[in-house]
Amino acid sequence: MSATYTWDVFSTLDGYGGYAEGADWGGYWSKQGPELLAHRASLFDPEPRMVFGANFFRENAAIMTSLDDPNALDEWNLRTLRAPATVISSTLRSTLGWPDATIERGDAVAVVRRLKATSDRPLRSQASLALNWSLMAAGLVDRIQLTVFPVISAKTGAFPVFRGAGDFHLELLESRTLDANTQELVYRPTPRR
Repeated sequence: MSATYTWDVFSTLDGYGGYAEGADWGGYWSKQGPELLAHRASLFDPEPRMVFGANFFRENAAIMTSLDDPNALDEWNLRTLRAPATVISSTLRSTLGWPDATIERGDAVAVVRRLKATSDRPLRSQASLALNWSLMAAGLVDRIQLTVFPVISAKTGAFPVFRGAGDFHLELLESRTLDANTQELVYRPTPRR
């Protein structure tokens, strides 16, 4: 049996996963609402195994383990922090205070292929753009869960979500509107050959 691998990513309408330093829009581009936050927490039933690339993990661990950012206290973020995590990295030497994380060295495709074959729980990755682009190319991403926030950040946008991903056909599996203006789209990607 193969564990399902979901790449969970936030984006602006124009495709950016973040904003440039100094262009503080606030967490969730200041568009979070109670429905979004409750839905995000429900995604952790059953509890997944998180999979991170080193760069996103460093940034996320600094925010999540310090609890200085008020968004880190959102239930879904607390559940993310409590979930077991695999960090794929050749450079990290510690888990940076993440409670149940392990560092895996080696080829990301091989690591995730093994996790998919052996995990008794679903696999979920948040952001980790370069990691997930390579996993998509290898056919290991079963679902892309794209949350599109109702903003355009053409001047301040950073981290184009799909710029390095290649060409894919997408089959829409689910869609929902949260808090009357944020879209969640779940797709099955298939490489365009």
